Amino acid sequence: MRDTELLIPASSLEVLKAAVLYGADAVYIGGEMYGLRAKAKNFSREDMAEGIAYAHDHGVKVYVTANIVAHNLDVKGIRTYFEELKELKPDALIISDPGVFTLAKEVCPEIDIHISTQANSTNYMTYRFWHDQGASRVVAARELSIHELKEIRRNIPDDMEIEAFVHGAMCISHSGRCLLSNYFTGRNANMGACTHPCRWKYYVVEESRPGEYLPVEENERGTYIFNSRDLCMIEHIPDLLDAGIDSLKIEGRMKTALYVAAVTRTYRQAIDDYRKSPELYESRMDYYISEIAKCTYRKFTTGFFYGRPDETAQIYDASTYIKEYTYIGIIQDIDQDGYHKIYQRNKFSVGEEIEVMVPDGSNRILPVLELLDENRTPVESAPHPKQEIWIRFPERLKPGWLLRRKE
Repeated sequence: MRDTELLIPASSLEVLKAAVLYGADAVYIGGEMYGLRAKAKNFSREDMAEGIAYAHDHGVKVYVTANIVAHNLDVKGIRTYFEELKELKPDALIISDPGVFTLAKEVCPEIDIHISTQANSTNYMTYRFWHDQGASRVVAARELSIHELKEIRRNIPDDMEIEAFVHGAMCISHSGRCLLSNYFTGRNANMGACTHPCRWKYYVVEESRPGEYLPVEENERGTYIFNSRDLCMIEHIPDLLDAGIDSLKIEGRMKTALYVAAVTRTYRQAIDDYRKSPELYESRMDYYISEIAKCTYRKFTTGFFYGRPDETAQIYDASTYIKEYTYIGIIQDIDQDGYHKIYQRNKFSVGEEIEVMVPDGSNRILPVLELLDENRTPVESAPHPKQEIWIRFPERLKPGWLLRRKE
């Protein structure tokens, strides 16, 4: 069994620190340009430097995305960007474009290169090609099955690593190469500006009857014919490890710290439990599933891992997430009187019960005994997003722990 890592997305410095605290082996982040999540908050150069230093201090690797399909006007800027990254020393660059790959090899040859899922690598000959070019890892196309991944593992050099998405949103197009967004809105998904039209509601229009919208499904709401369920492989950790996958990747560079912490902690426990004892892993399955369900999600599927998905992998009646918990905030500091400082994300009040996520996997449900605002004035509730609030709980907690509330 290979030494499989848990790879977690981070949209900001705050989320990166949450991923590290809750069990990531590695995180992947994007700068302000040249990644495929242009709408994410992303990292400034200063935040990237701090994030890489923080992760490395905790024994966690950092990979930086530069996986756009580049045009001529991007080349000069990408070269400058790689020169900056060379100084920051991330552990790897995630790249899909052969031209961008060539630039990375020229500018920062000491940084590993991982081939993005956008490169659509679906066979072992492609993996061998990238290995010969100097890539250390390929991110598998999402269309591969467990059987195909095993076959790839058997037919590539031992030092070539396989990374695979195991949790998160799925795209309708082949490994994310989608033209719908560009067609409808002029915003290019392959340049990081996807508007997610696969989540929109669609009808059929007959050519000679303009303006008459016919639902694809006989339903007053139309149909979300492109809207995939979210991938979730928490129940199949043994198969993933047995397939020889080196990195289990969570999707979500647009997600909150709460989502990242919850998914990271759950997969971390599942992987570690299975390594200790397959029986322990099986006995805790209900716990893993219940914790994953506390994140926002669109119902789950196993994607292509066990064959081609059928009609049950789509959601036809809605595009909204299932949301059972509200994000309250992260404990930033604790004063000598035991008040816990947060920048609150959603409204809560004195007397409510808050669930504290402890990195070891346990949860503590505690009442809010008292609230103080930024002036240390008592208040009954915290209604303003990102408001500085000091909370008194019946016990002392620790900085970095996340707070959530059941809906």
